[in-house]
Amino acid sequence: MTGHPGAVTDGTGAAGAAGAGGAGGAALRAAGVTKAFGGVQALADCSLTVPAGAITGLIGPNGSGKTTLFNVMTGYERPDAGQVFLGERPITAAPPHRVFALGVGRTFQLTRIFPRLTVLENMLVPSLRGRSRRHERDRAMDLLAFTGIASHAGKLAGTLSYGQRKLLELAYVLIAEPQVVLLDEPAGGVNPSLVHHIADRIRELNKAGRTFLIVEHNMDFVMTLCHQVTVLDSGTVVATGPPDMVRTDPRVLDAYLGTGDDDDQD
Repeated sequence: MTGHPGAVTDGTGAAGAAGAGGAGGAALRAAGVTKAFGGVQALADCSLTVPAGAITGLIGPNGSGKTTLFNVMTGYERPDAGQVFLGERPITAAPPHRVFALGVGRTFQLTRIFPRLTVLENMLVPSLRGRSRRHERDRAMDLLAFTGIASHAGKLAGTLSYGQRKLLELAYVLIAEPQVVLLDEPAGGVNPSLVHHIADRIRELNKAGRTFLIVEHNMDFVMTLCHQVTVLDSGTVVATGPPDMVRTDPRVLDAYLGTGDDDDQD
């Protein structure tokens, strides 16, 4: 899948074209978001547009504010200033369960599964839409098959490998049929064969119209998967555009100069 045309920008990210779904417009947008923790400024007038139907990457050095922005956009943190929109609907500071119910699903940098429940039982936890248990079980098994871990359905989730836990977390987010999926380091700590498997599943979901925003340190994963990439540095967007343009932007090279590959602890 090729990247979408457009120039690198240093502001809202509006230069990105519509994604594979071709819907156009913004599926999710942060406008002028500011967030501080005591004396630490995590985000400063940060604006990000996630085009509907696209796969958007969010990258930046450690401590640049990526996870904080994820948390603000999904209701886990309240911004000090700025707004978050799902389409045209303001969702600023809505609680996480409300954001989830409106169609925004997310995974976490450190997987959040129930290790003492089976894989299938984990899948049934978010199934709260009033459909029959048989329907939910069948759908759960379909998603486990889609992610490639259906053979583990009866096993305790705590016995899964780290990569398989990432796939389980993706599967149980999908069971609620979110419009937009935010993935926090889906390839982090995962063996190369599973990284390719995860990328293929994301592409397939995107072709069906799902919108993605992905935080990731694995640059090969980001640059080959995403239609557009936004770069954060010190809580501010410094560049947005197609991968081939972003990777050579001097501001991006400056932002990454001297950084390591440790997990982002924003």
